[in-house]
Amino acid sequence: MAEEQQKSGHSNGENIIPPEEVATFLPKTVAEGGWEKCWEEEITPWDQGRATPLVVHLVDSSSLPLGRALVPGCGGGHDVVAMASPERFVVGLDISESALKKATETYGSSPKATYFTFVKEDFFTWRPDELFDLIFDYVVFCAIEPDMRSAWAKSMYELLKPDGELVTLMYPITDHEGGPPYKVDVSTYEDVLLPVGFKAVSIEENPHAIATRKGKEKLGRWKKINGSKK
Repeated sequence: MAEEQQKSGHSNGENIIPPEEVATFLPKTVAEGGWEKCWEEEITPWDQGRATPLVVHLVDSSSLPLGRALVPGCGGGHDVVAMASPERFVVGLDISESALKKATETYGSSPKATYFTFVKEDFFTWRPDELFDLIFDYVVFCAIEPDMRSAWAKSMYELLKPDGELVTLMYPITDHEGGPPYKVDVSTYEDVLLPVGFKAVSIEENPHAIATRKGKEKLGRWKKINGSKK
């Protein structure tokens, strides 16, 4: 269990294991029992145990769209709650029952509880009645098999309102082999997002990255272009 606790590595957000190392042991757990097994056994090395510092900065600087927001792969729900407000209702989506149970136990009695909800659904097939003004993705893109990235982009497009914004924290920008997490770069996002109808608004370094991810992340902001998909 000590080894598993080390692999979870989310006591304060700064002891997170580097992505290159995570890619050496996480695939085994995912192959054995999927993301549910990871949460059941607390092998969650991506979980910072708190809201992503960049998300906190974006919220504090009022630089995120208001309205309805979606956080796919929300896990323990930290970013969901950080983004939630009377002006922004946030849906945290995950396929793991254990992850959502933890999120609910942690934040169910939060003063913000009326401004967010957790939903167990598959991001690739779930289509709610109401679309979103904002989607934030940090961990889904790097977790899925690379050949699923086009489907990821299609889901992003279909879940956003016209002129909605997709905020991607591109990670991990490394040169390691295998995964999850699988290595990414700016072009891997452009290759799937531009063809379905997104345009890049800005791409910049993430100065708020935690220690083990510094230099391995970029913030990409994308706008859904009005009109039909190409």
